[in-house]
Amino acid sequence: MKILFIGDVVGGPGRKIVAQVLPRIIPRWGIDLVVCNAENAAGGSGLTVKCHEELVEAGVDVMTMGDHVYRKDDIFTIFDRGAAVVRPANFPRDSPGEEVAIVKSRSGVPVGVLTVVGRIFMKPADCPFLAADRILERIKGRAQVIVVDVHAEATSEKQLMGRYLDGRVSAVLGTHTHVATADEQILKNGTAYHTDVGMTGPYDSILGRRYDRVLSATLTCVPCHFDVATGDPELHGALVTIDPVTGKAVEIRRVAVDQHEAIRLMTDSSPRPSSV
Repeated sequence: MKILFIGDVVGGPGRKIVAQVLPRIIPRWGIDLVVCNAENAAGGSGLTVKCHEELVEAGVDVMTMGDHVYRKDDIFTIFDRGAAVVRPANFPRDSPGEEVAIVKSRSGVPVGVLTVVGRIFMKPADCPFLAADRILERIKGRAQVIVVDVHAEATSEKQLMGRYLDGRVSAVLGTHTHVATADEQILKNGTAYHTDVGMTGPYDSILGRRYDRVLSATLTCVPCHFDVATGDPELHGALVTIDPVTGKAVEIRRVAVDQHEAIRLMTDSSPRPSSV
């Protein structure tokens, strides 16, 4: 089975390219499940009901959140509706939202999805390693295929999580930095790993924000609102092929679709699969 994991969707440009690309590549690439990090989907911070609905309509099955999970009050409505949206599992246990989602893929295979936030250069949170242990014990026997979003700043912390969970989950995929790394791999015990899958949003920017705004604040120390940029939208992520019986990953490939390729996908009626 194939799972597409889409990196941090940033604002309107990120949602738009997801809507352009996803309906075309799901059938072409034989994708069984789509997971995306949606914590920046609404104006660059948080998730609203409208943005959630747009992503679901595009074909996203599960959404992970991170440190900006509660930036928009709409998230509580989304949680109340029972949507497949998960908050970090290493937040306090009384924090609103589900810690894990178990959903059926298009091929009928149950898949567990959870996310944890890092603690290095991040706001205080409980131990992500122990939180992952707890969730894995909780869903034991309910899903053989498990995807973990490690939403963290430090590459070392993400790498350690990959090794810690190697052989116990199908994939450990990093988000948060908005910059894709070049280390996608299958670890020795069968877990697909990628330190950061990158950003889905405007690349003519500083991490999705207007660079003139970021530059002004940097040069003057006068704070200003970092508006979401608009230019050069791209979809980035990872496509992981998994054995549904063992839950082991057999392949991981980086995904990068720019606006030119998105337009080609929208206009090309050929049934042949597009390259990743």
